[in-house]
Amino acid sequence: RRCVQETGIQSMATIKDIHAREILDSRGNPTIECEIKTELGIFRASVPSGASTGIYEALELRDVEEKKRYGGKGVLTAVHNVNKIIKPALIGRCVEEQRELDKTMVETLDGTKNEWGFCKKKLGANAILSVSLAIARAAAAYKKMPLYKYIALLAGKPTDKFVMPVPSLNIINGGAHAGNKLCFQEFMIMPTMATSFKEAMQIAIEVYQALQKILKEKFGPGAINVGDEGGFGAPQLSGEEEALECVMKAIEEAGHSGKVHVATDIACLLYTSPSPRDLSTSRMPSSA
Repeated sequence: RRCVQETGIQSMATIKDIHAREILDSRGNPTIECEIKTELGIFRASVPSGASTGIYEALELRDVEEKKRYGGKGVLTAVHNVNKIIKPALIGRCVEEQRELDKTMVETLDGTKNEWGFCKKKLGANAILSVSLAIARAAAAYKKMPLYKYIALLAGKPTDKFVMPVPSLNIINGGAHAGNKLCFQEFMIMPTMATSFKEAMQIAIEVYQALQKILKEKFGPGAINVGDEGGFGAPQLSGEEEALECVMKAIEEAGHSGKVHVATDIACLLYTSPSPRDLSTSRMPSSA
């Protein structure tokens, strides 16, 4: 469906151009960035990429055959799919048609399925997501509303009242994020009793700094090296229980007992075993 006003003139919401490129993420790995151009300007979005991937996740398309370039982690194929396959199909369409545009990319242009649904194996979930996110930014601008409000509108949620999210800080890294004995991938703190986002960040940073002091005094300076998400790697930690004890001690010493909840991202699909495992002594296998 072409995007035109009643006069036949193209709308300010019309997609005029789409362009994708390869960029580097915070880990130094390639990822994809997409730009959507309308009469209102250029709207850009890049795709996040995790260190661990669950078996139920859509396919992140990488140039696995090109081992000599970024170790096979390049995304030039995904970039090509945006510029040569997705772009021609979406030029002239309305950015307001988020669901229809997403459906076109996922079901018509890609169409690949596995037992859990559309897996986006042909074009790559990273290619599709980069375009979808850029479209959402362009549509929000057209609607003259912030992106979070536009997303609420798409989801059929109220757009008159919003609550700031509680920051979740990853303060000890394990699993695929660090070279230590911890199976759990992330040990996080959430200042749920803070009265504002500003206060929540202050609480979280003070706990993080208290933890740094605790780990350094207990194990030496090598314990405060950080993993690839900014949490402490602390290879001297004997297991999950000791890690949690250090976190609880940090909350107490920072003076924030009762204000902070502890959360974990176990990433359990990264370490599997046919029998129950003792998390105090086990370690994610190197083949994961």
